[in-house]
Amino acid sequence: MLQIAERDRLQIIDIRREAHSAKDSGQRPVFNEILADIRGSRYTGILTWAPDRLSRNAGDLGSLVDLMDQKLLLEIRTYGQRFTNNPNEKFLLMILCSQAKLENDNKSLNVKRGLRTRIEMGLWPGQAPTGYLNEKRVDRKCHVLLDTKRAPVIKQIFEKYVYENWSGRRLFHWLKLDLKFQTINERHLSLSNIYLILQNHFYYGMLEYPKGSGTLYPGKHDPIISRELFIAAQNQMKRDQIKRESKEFAFTKLMVCGLCGSGITAEEKFKQLKNGTTARYVYYGCTDNKTKQCKNPYIREEELTNQLIQIIDKIDVNEIGMRHKFEEEVRRYNRFRKNVLGVAEELCIEKQADIRTYAKYVLRERSNEEKRELLGLLKNKIIITNKNVELLSD
Repeated sequence: MLQIAERDRLQIIDIRREAHSAKDSGQRPVFNEILADIRGSRYTGILTWAPDRLSRNAGDLGSLVDLMDQKLLLEIRTYGQRFTNNPNEKFLLMILCSQAKLENDNKSLNVKRGLRTRIEMGLWPGQAPTGYLNEKRVDRKCHVLLDTKRAPVIKQIFEKYVYENWSGRRLFHWLKLDLKFQTINERHLSLSNIYLILQNHFYYGMLEYPKGSGTLYPGKHDPIISRELFIAAQNQMKRDQIKRESKEFAFTKLMVCGLCGSGITAEEKFKQLKNGTTARYVYYGCTDNKTKQCKNPYIREEELTNQLIQIIDKIDVNEIGMRHKFEEEVRRYNRFRKNVLGVAEELCIEKQADIRTYAKYVLRERSNEEKRELLGLLKNKIIITNKNVELLSD
């Protein structure tokens, strides 16, 4: 192109290179800079290899034609053609760029059609999931084989999840720490990978296309598990989801374990009392995400609350950060006393009442959301070590 510029005695102001696709409108930063420079009269022409380098979408093409109509862009020159503000030349430019867009759209349709055809044939046109290997023979393209090393482990993942009621996190530790399990790319399975495996129809012999559509095709590969085991895993996952959504605790995700650095979670226990009633107890303990060997004991919620109240006594009141909420609470209480109970205004409580006392009241009596809001305002992390609660020092 530089040789063409030299031959035709064109003055080159800038050379711009663009790595983004010309398929989407307005998404190419360098192309947008070129349009801005033309509007600013930095230059009046574009030298490019072919029209489809400029645009493969109607939006960018329209911007170029608009600049020609405004006589800001006088000429577009390619390797073998010239386009000026002549109606016929502009029409030809639009046809060539539209043809490039048509080819691009058809290419996308052809790829999707080819993928669907392979799927309908029971073949898998992509990377085989963990537990399978892609067939390397040219005459068996898109076939997959059982990975004899990893397939039995995949089956155990389903069985332990369904029959032994293992959680995804327990499966994660078992795979990483006990089995030292790795994929074909020598990577450990993440927790999210494990749940994706448990939801993959591929393992009982079916192909889902498009992904997440629920449209299934029978595959030619050997299944690792039965359809019944897969359905049982989905039902178990739904039960786990309901269980996770229904539990709400005051202090989870706000503290860390002082022994291993993992997060602190909570669980509830119920005990039948002699008088026929049922008592509910909430315990907080280490999730043990990092070592799987943490010995930090559980602590009752009542004891945890008492220790948090003691911490409130030790810290600077300004760190509590509850002044605005406290003052709003005082105003609300005074309005109630004055308007509902008829208490004289001079008898209403003053705003300078003890914020520290209000913070303790929130920890004892208010909702889980307000407790979480209060602890979230503390500057330092809260750690629990052998049932002792303290703020992590800077």
